[in-house]
Order: sequence, then C-alpha cells, then structure tokens
Amino acid sequence: MRLCVRPHLVALALLGLATGCADPDDTDANPHPAPLAEELGQMLIVGFRGKIVDDSFAITQQIAAGQVGGVVLFDRDVMNGDTNRNISTPTQLQTLVTTLKSYADGSLIVSIDEEGGMVDRLKEKYGFPPTQSAQALGEFDDLDATFGAGRSIGQTLQQMGINLNFAPVVDVNVNPDSPAIGALERSFSSDPAKVIAHAEATIEGLAEQSIRSTLKHFPGHGSAASDSHAGFTDVTATWTEMELAPYQQIVDDGLADAVMTAHVFNAELDPDWPATLSPTILRSLLRDQIGYDGVVVSDDMQMGAIQREFGLEEAVVAAVLAGNDLLTFANNNPDVYDEQIAPTVIELLRAAVKDGRIGRDRIDEAYLRIQALKARL
Repeated sequence: MRLCVRPHLVALALLGLATGCADPDDTDANPHPAPLAEELGQMLIVGFRGKIVDDSFAITQQIAAGQVGGVVLFDRDVMNGDTNRNISTPTQLQTLVTTLKSYADGSLIVSIDEEGGMVDRLKEKYGFPPTQSAQALGEFDDLDATFGAGRSIGQTLQQMGINLNFAPVVDVNVNPDSPAIGALERSFSSDPAKVIAHAEATIEGLAEQSIRSTLKHFPGHGSAASDSHAGFTDVTATWTEMELAPYQQIVDDGLADAVMTAHVFNAELDPDWPATLSPTILRSLLRDQIGYDGVVVSDDMQMGAIQREFGLEEAVVAAVLAGNDLLTFANNNPDVYDEQIAPTVIELLRAAVKDGRIGRDRIDEAYLRIQALKARL
C-alpha cells in the first residue's frame, strides 16, 4: 500500500487542489518508482513572487500538492528590475525558505543564481557578504582565494537554507563582449584549463558547506554575440570544441552535481534544435561522449530563445525527450509570469506520456536522478 501524506492536506482539499497522490494507471504492483503525477511534479523548478508566503499562495499550494520539486529565488525580476520578488534581508529570507520547506513532503530543492559579482542575488545592500565575479577571481588566479570565495557563498547559502546553487559558470570567455557572459564578467577565463581549475575550486568551496553546484551553460555560451534571454542565439560560427573541456574534466573528476543547458543554437552539433531541446547535444554528447549521468536542468524555459520560438507544449515535450530531468520556469519575465505554470506543464507532460510521445521510462529515469540529487542536498 502506498501511503501519501502531505502537510496542509485539509487546506488543499478545501481549495479543491489535486495532491498528486492518486494516479489511475499506478498500482501497488506497478514497477514505476512513484505515481506519474508525483514524478512529473518532481521535475519542475518554479519561480514566484513573494517575500512572505502562506497557504494562500499558489507556490505553497503546489509544493504541498507535490506539483513542484523545487523553487528558484530572485531578488528582482531580471527583465524589468521589479523588486517584488523573494529577498530583502537575511532574516526575511531564512523565514521564507523555512516556510517553503514546511510545505514539502520530503526534500525541496531551493535554488539560486549566486555566482558572485554582477550575478548576485544576495547583495551586500540587503545585508549579505560581498562577492567577487568569476572574471575577477580568474584574473587574480589564486585557487585558494577562489576556494574561499566559493566557501563564503556556500556558508551564506547554507545559513539561508538554500541547497542548490546554479553556479559555477564554466563557459569559456571566447567573446569578452558576449552580452550574457563576458560582458557580465561571468567567465573565469578564455583559457579552458583556468576555467576548470577555478570552477573546481568553487565547487569544492561550496561543497564544504554542503551546497550542491551546477555547471552551466552546456555546451558553451561564451562565444555568443547575443543573449538567449532575449531571443534566438546562434553560436554555429563561433563555438569550438574546446568549450567542452571544462565539462569533460569536471565530470571525469567526479565534481559535477548538476549540469544546466544553454538555449543556444549550433547547427554544427544539431541543425534542428537549440541545445536545451536537442537529444543529440544532451544525450549523444553530454551523456554518451562526456559520460555524465547526473541531473540535467534546463535554463529558464520562459527565456526568449525558447518562449518566442516554440509553443509551451512543444518546448516541454522536446526538453524532456532531449534529456532534461529538471525543467526551470523562473517566472522572471512579467510578460509570461504564470502562477499556474506547474500544474499546466504537468498536464501537458501527462498527456504526452499517455499518448506515447514520451516513454514512461524517460520520466522514471529523470525522477530517479532527481531523488539521487535530493539525497545529497
């Protein structure tokens, strides 16, 4: 008998929300590791607005219903600068994270982009310690200092209750003027060997504080002349194979907790799909050639390079088929903000499984990888 007990169940029942516990196709004899609805919910990381949350918020209802596996936190809407997000002070943030976790039946991924420098959600003006950019650390080129910077960020995250950092960036700084990478000082270096050394020091610093890390953006965003937040980004003429070197080495060294995809298009690797939606790039290249078998997490599925080029259903089905285990919906663009994105995506994926477009074994595979990552949080 599978028991499904979730906090705040009475409140959810009164609201008429499904808990994700029942699935008519799942029985006690079913070999799948969990009911389909539960597995699909675990595959979603969602952003939301709110510095204080309670039962009335869609995000808490969805966490309690098993409709999201994690959240991603921001201090502002990246697209318009609106500060009505999640972070104002350390005490406020600690309370928010504790409250979010209290709604989860089991482990909740609480993620953030805390790279340091310009990509810094926990800013000094809010009362958090100062940080340095990857570029500054690479130029200083002292691995002990980089380890210390990673440890300092890890300590802050650990104190806040955040358990997954979407960092370090391992994009090679091919184009220093790249609007999403080089221009924001997010890359350690134009030298892949230096990127590897400083990324590993950062990962080890985070890990000392029990924070899991994420390599990004696969297979390499550092040569892009445009920003995938805004729209279609083609690196066909600028990307080179040396941009894979950090992934290969860090995977070989056993330091890759998660890998985030890039929304870049590279016709040399796949003439049809951007990396996030490409089975050739995520399965043949990342899984088979590089040998990575951990969690693959998509970059924000609402970014322009995906949202403007594909419909929601086409994008989420293609992303799962390509090999993404976690799908990120940051809700960070006011034009596409959707409090109900999680149940909407679950129903789209459920339909795709039911009609055979996505094999159930692909969902099981993603779910088991996510649970393995959560066991390490």
